[in-house]
Amino acid sequence: MQILVAALLSASLALAASRTDAAGEQLITNYNIPLWEPGKVPLAQGNGPLDAPFLTVFMPPEGKRNGGSVVIAPGGSNIMLMYGAEGMNIAERYNDWGVAAFVLTYRLAPRYNDDVRIADAKRAIELVRSRAAEWKLDPHKLGFIGFSAGSSLARLVGAHGEGASRPDYLGLVYGPGRATPGESLKDFPPTFLLSAAHDPGAAYGSAQLWTDLTRAGATAELHIYQKGHHGFGDAYGNPIYGDWMGRLQNFLRQGGFLPGGKQ
Repeated sequence: MQILVAALLSASLALAASRTDAAGEQLITNYNIPLWEPGKVPLAQGNGPLDAPFLTVFMPPEGKRNGGSVVIAPGGSNIMLMYGAEGMNIAERYNDWGVAAFVLTYRLAPRYNDDVRIADAKRAIELVRSRAAEWKLDPHKLGFIGFSAGSSLARLVGAHGEGASRPDYLGLVYGPGRATPGESLKDFPPTFLLSAAHDPGAAYGSAQLWTDLTRAGATAELHIYQKGHHGFGDAYGNPIYGDWMGRLQNFLRQGGFLPGGKQ
């Protein structure tokens, strides 16, 4: 398991590289930033690469930027991270919309538990917001989107984030959903929920969370595809759910997080 996770972390480092356009010209250089300074990571069980959470920065071209930003939490059952279809690909789509994207490498099981991952996620939001002026971001248009286990983390951040660590909106993609008993949802961030019917745990949980959020007076939008399965990621070109990121884009426009929505 240590070898597998280390390999995946190496793959994440590969994200911090220059991208090129169709003509082969260099665009923005992606780079990693640690969530905490070395030696100051709270609850750390060691000082190796698996103990040091970080963000990989994806900036849109200068002429496209609109001040929006998002933290992306890939899934992987909390034992690995799906950096491609649930990380880098999502970040690049957000960049197409003019949004700065930050892929989160959070600490994994069995070495770390949900409390540690919540701390990583909250710190990621705080870090991006603290550098909003530097990156020319609107601190009130900072979202958090997660996939599978990352979706569970996003839901927990929505419940526990306060002040500078509270996201302005959530994207919960094929996560289990479901509020915990007694949890107050009326002040939950606007939430986009997505799953496929052949992934019943995520589908039923997302439907229940949408119901609970709506009853509590929170803003939520639900999409459940009649076919499909777990783990489709960005689903680019997929005939079943290849349009889902367009639905997310419309949700963000209607919420005022992207230009061109509210009338």
